[in-house]
Amino acid sequence: MTAPAVQIPGYIAGTWAIDPVHSDVSFTVRHMMISKVRGRFGTFTGTVVTGEDPLASEVRAEIDLTSIDTNNAQRDEHVRSADFFEVDKHPTMTYASTGIRLAGDGFVVDGELSLKGITKPVPLALEFNGAGPDAFGGTRAGFSATAEISRKDFGIEFNMPIDGGGVVIGDKISISLEIEAVLEASTA
Repeated sequence: MTAPAVQIPGYIAGTWAIDPVHSDVSFTVRHMMISKVRGRFGTFTGTVVTGEDPLASEVRAEIDLTSIDTNNAQRDEHVRSADFFEVDKHPTMTYASTGIRLAGDGFVVDGELSLKGITKPVPLALEFNGAGPDAFGGTRAGFSATAEISRKDFGIEFNMPIDGGGVVIGDKISISLEIEAVLEASTA
């Protein structure tokens, strides 16, 4: 067996299940040209497979779009409608990695995001936060990731102009992931 090309302290090769109770999938979007609105998704699943060589790892995730929470029930219902997610036809958003590469002190996960029947490449800036034992006799790993997407790239073009110029909702969506995963099977 050869040594991996990338050495990471505490790294464990194996298959990990994302723990939704200890993870967060959230976003921010510009509102009224002056502030940002935050939201999150409460229901999601995923698997991380860490390879013997970290650059051979992969991730797959599915997010239930009906679980959106922007701290405003009326706005959440509107975002679920055909103006935005159209959850009656497209109830989930998925992400599947296509590769991982080094980037400075961290990594970039290249992958494809599918939303409203449209699939586009979306790179995630990734930080591996470490791995170790948990209080239940298992092993956990932590990851942080960020990305930015254009909602228009995914067919989400609803907007309203505001007096004096500008629009109610910005096009750029900042995505933030805080992921804790539980080791299901080690390859060691």
